[in-house]
Amino acid sequence: MIKNAKRYRFFLGSFLITLLLYVDRVCISSAKDAISNDLSLTDKEMGWVLGSFALGYALFQVPGGSLGDKYGVRKVMTWIMILWSAFTSLTGMAWNYVSILFFRFFFGAGEAGAFPNISRAAFSWVPTKERGAFQGINFSGSRLGAAFALPLVAFLIEDWGWRNIFYFFGVVGVLFAVLFYVFFRNKPENHSGLNTTEKAFIVKNRQQEVEKKGGDLPLRKILGSKNVILAMIQYIGSNFIFYFTLTWLFTYVKVKYGLNSIDTGLYAMLPLLAGAVGNWVSGFMVDAIYKKGNWKLSRQLPATIGFILVVLGVLSSLFMDTPLGAVLCLSVAIFGADMTLSPSWSFCMDIGEENSGKVSGMMNMAGNIGAFITSLAFPYLREWTGTDQTYFYIAAALGFVAIFCWYFMNPNQKLNDA
Repeated sequence: MIKNAKRYRFFLGSFLITLLLYVDRVCISSAKDAISNDLSLTDKEMGWVLGSFALGYALFQVPGGSLGDKYGVRKVMTWIMILWSAFTSLTGMAWNYVSILFFRFFFGAGEAGAFPNISRAAFSWVPTKERGAFQGINFSGSRLGAAFALPLVAFLIEDWGWRNIFYFFGVVGVLFAVLFYVFFRNKPENHSGLNTTEKAFIVKNRQQEVEKKGGDLPLRKILGSKNVILAMIQYIGSNFIFYFTLTWLFTYVKVKYGLNSIDTGLYAMLPLLAGAVGNWVSGFMVDAIYKKGNWKLSRQLPATIGFILVVLGVLSSLFMDTPLGAVLCLSVAIFGADMTLSPSWSFCMDIGEENSGKVSGMMNMAGNIGAFITSLAFPYLREWTGTDQTYFYIAAALGFVAIFCWYFMNPNQKLNDA
């Protein structure tokens, strides 16, 4: 291990990018009431607004990841940050239902390539034995960003108005894009801030690249892989419950327990904080098991434990009579859901290698189709069945399915070897 390793600046940069990404994404949840009142939107229409982001995000995952594989993360990620920031600001300019649907869809499309490109960059920058910790730190940024955005935005709306909040965060995103382009390089070998010893250490200990261009792996080969299909299915289960915290948890807690917006924001941040901790726990568990020589178990065990907690947390929340009890149970579920992220994205890097952007984009596309369904399922199921409980039973069932998926997933089976 190298003392004062400067590669950890890459870890920090990734953490800050994902933190901002989720601040921008979750603003609309806290601003839901203000937006609905201003634009005269019903709950169903708001469901489509929330879902339009998830749909755009899902559809552009693979193109965004593929561009990073082909043209390099530095250029592609810079444009991704600029695009999502532009549509964050444009959300504040929405004047009716159709306009906000349009802006949120392209905001999702703009954000879509972020995580696949971070994953592709990590393939070059992160030693294999540190891969779990990196993913845990990376995704904890997204959870912390969402957690603090919920009460912060609810508080700021009273003084700033909901439109100014979107303008502000759009400007911040452009500044992030400029800093990223200035300081990041696609490979550590090309970064002047690293000394020769650390560059050699990273190259020696990272997963070795195959001398092929990223675009050489066709989509039919990816979709023909049992590993990829199982990864996609289990990720739907993870996103189905997690995305609830970004879309309907705020409204669910506020309405069910008769709370004001600021108190609701404080309650709604608890599951997201639990998710951040879950990412850290899982990330270090992945690395600890990997260092003992069991690559497969290092991915399977944290993910399986995570989905067991999802099932237990979701079902137990249905028996709680207080907002704190319900939110704590859902915090267990989100802690579990986020335990599945580090092994899931590490798994995509394992099997995708130099095509990690495209493979992780495929998995994330499937997961965000689950997120799109979540946005619509909650209000529609409540109307069709007369209860919120139906949604949570479906979430628990998807958790069971995901457990079985992980039993058959094998990180040692590379796509280039198939």
